[in-house]
Formats: sequence, C-alpha cells, structure tokens
Amino acid sequence: MAGNADIDVAAAHRYFSAWCFNRAWDLIEKPDRTEADDRLMAALSQASIFHWLSRPDCAPKNLSVGYWQASRIEALLGNAEPAMRHAQTCLDYSAGLEPFCLGYAYEALARAARLANDPVAFADYLVRAERLAEQVSGPENRRLLTADLQQLRGGA
Repeated sequence: MAGNADIDVAAAHRYFSAWCFNRAWDLIEKPDRTEADDRLMAALSQASIFHWLSRPDCAPKNLSVGYWQASRIEALLGNAEPAMRHAQTCLDYSAGLEPFCLGYAYEALARAARLANDPVAFADYLVRAERLAEQVSGPENRRLLTADLQQLRGGA
C-alpha cells in the first residue's frame, strides 16, 4: 500500500510517541477510569512504544520509559504477567542508564512481583530500587522515585 505523500511520517512518529505517552499518563491519573478508559490507556502506551520504535532517534532511555509505563498500566489493571514482562523489558533497556531509569526498572519489577504474590522477589527488587534511588543526583528525580518506592513499601 502506497503512503500518502502529504503526510510527514517522521513528524507523525515524533508527535505521536509523546502524545500517546502523555494521554496514557492522563488516564493513569484519572480517578474514575472506565473499562473503556483502561483499554484505551493500554493501547496508547503500546502505540507510544510503536512510534518510538519507528523513530531514528529512539534511544534505550525512550524505550526504558515506555516499557516502564506499559508495566505500570498492566499493574494498575491487575495483570501480573504482562506487568512483569514489560518490567523486564524496561530493565533490559535500562542497562547502562542512569540510576533514575534503572531504579524505576526495579520499581516496575517490584510492583509486578507484588501483584504476582511473590514476596521474595518483591523485597529484592524494592531494595535494589531503593539503593539506586540513593544514587539519583537530581533532587526532583530522587523525590519522585523515592515517593513511588515508599508507596510500594506501604502496600499502596
């Protein structure tokens, strides 16, 4: 099928990689999500990853963040296996990245392990994430990661 010459595909991927991520995030934070919202939230996250994968400037950090969001969404939806799978992919892309990204990969793994009722893995991943949080240099990033880890430790 021939493409439409009037569409700048590269610009579309740049736009929708961020737009889909941000729209999914809006739904994560929506307190009264419907089942339709939940389906849309998961689809938007996957669409964001697709658009990032279609960009020549896609870097491991972009995919680390994208798969972290996908894992978070699956955890919110109560889907332990996909949450763990996306968290593991996040960890794979986070190798060699700054402690903030790596810490969030372990945060995602801890969240998925808790959902899967695996207290040993949960505790291990949480401790790893907390150690990485101590290494985060930016105070706002450290605060964000630490708050999410405290929420996890508290059972929320």
